[in-house]
Amino acid sequence: MSTLQDVMARLQLAGTAQNRKVYARHGAAAPMFGVSYSELGRIGKPLMKDHSLAAELWETGNHDARVLALRIADAAEMTKTRARRWLRDVDNYILGEALGGLLAQSPHARELSNEWRDSPREWPASVGWFIVACTAEQSDVWSAGELRDLVVQIESEISKRPNRVRHEMNGVLIAIGLRDENLRRHVIDLDGRIGPVLVDHGETGCKTPDIAPYIERTIAHRASVAARRAAKARSKASA
Repeated sequence: MSTLQDVMARLQLAGTAQNRKVYARHGAAAPMFGVSYSELGRIGKPLMKDHSLAAELWETGNHDARVLALRIADAAEMTKTRARRWLRDVDNYILGEALGGLLAQSPHARELSNEWRDSPREWPASVGWFIVACTAEQSDVWSAGELRDLVVQIESEISKRPNRVRHEMNGVLIAIGLRDENLRRHVIDLDGRIGPVLVDHGETGCKTPDIAPYIERTIAHRASVAARRAAKARSKASA
């Protein structure tokens, strides 16, 4: 069993100055080692799900340790109290989206999203909307009517919300547009009215995707994957 000291030592050895510069441009702050995502994957794989170790890693305050914590934390064991405590420490979108992705798999996804989406503060609202983006295609989480209401809210608010919230709202529109054909028409109509969503990504190569083209590409990709799977199944059946 790996201890906190073991994992922190491995993270420190894997960090680079170049990665620290890159992550800083994306909003991450010291302390951090600058561990690449591929190295984080190698370090995290043998740890599997270890909720206790994840809690210890988070408490170090180290950026890389917190990213790893969100990878090995068990969504089923996340309490609302811990989720709120971790949210208070989020100060960049890397951690925000990782936390949102974890909580989207938890039993508290919808409740926490409802609690945070309307916050005037950038990171709680961002995480709240990111949870929607991760769960919008799940009919057991959101009804089609509820998603239409969120589309109406986004249209009325997106131009006035903080920078990263606009990006996450944009992602929510894409996710809702992928849910079904009726919602897709609703989102595409909205896209025509609001135009491109302006988000400042600073000194990075990141972009906020255009809604309609992204939806179209994703649908085409899914159709292609489904066709390949069907062809493989037919080939197996006839062998």
